[in-house]
Amino acid sequence: MEEEKGLTKKMKKVMVAIDESDCSKRALSWTLEYLKDSILDSEIIVFTAQPPLELSYVYASSYGAAPIELINSMQENHKNAGLNRLEEGKKICAEHGVTPRTVMETGNPKEQICEAVEKLGIDLLVVGSHGRGAIQRTFLGSVSNYCVNNAKCPVLVVRNPA
Repeated sequence: MEEEKGLTKKMKKVMVAIDESDCSKRALSWTLEYLKDSILDSEIIVFTAQPPLELSYVYASSYGAAPIELINSMQENHKNAGLNRLEEGKKICAEHGVTPRTVMETGNPKEQICEAVEKLGIDLLVVGSHGRGAIQRTFLGSVSNYCVNNAKCPVLVVRNPA
C-alpha cells in the first residue's frame, strides 16, 4: 500500500565490524544466525578498519632509511591483511546464504567504525566483545564500549561465551 502512494520502504543497513579476533567473527556468525528473520531484507555490511601502519621504527634505524621496496612491501602486506579479513567475513556470510557489502577504512578502528556508521547511514551496528575485565579495559581500551557510547545508532555487543 505504501508503494502505491509513491513511498518506498527504506532498506535497513546492518554493519558488523570485524578484526582479526575470533570474537568478531563469532559476532558476525551470531548475527546471521540469530537475527536472520529480523535482517532478512537488510543490507549487510562487513566492515574492517586497518590501524595506520607504523613505519617510524623503519626510519629510526641506525642504518638510515629503509629501501623503498621494503616500505612498499610492508604497506602491501598491511593492506592485504585487511582484505583477508573481509574475505573471511564474506565466507561466513556465504555459509548463511548472504552476500554482504564490504568496507575497509584506515585509522583508529573505534573511531573509523563510528564514522562509518554516520557516513553509511547504518541502522544497527554489531561488534564483538573480548570479555575483558575492568582493569584490562582501562589499559587496553574497549572498541565495543567506545562504540556503545559514540555510535549514532543502536549497538549490539555480542559477547564470547565464558
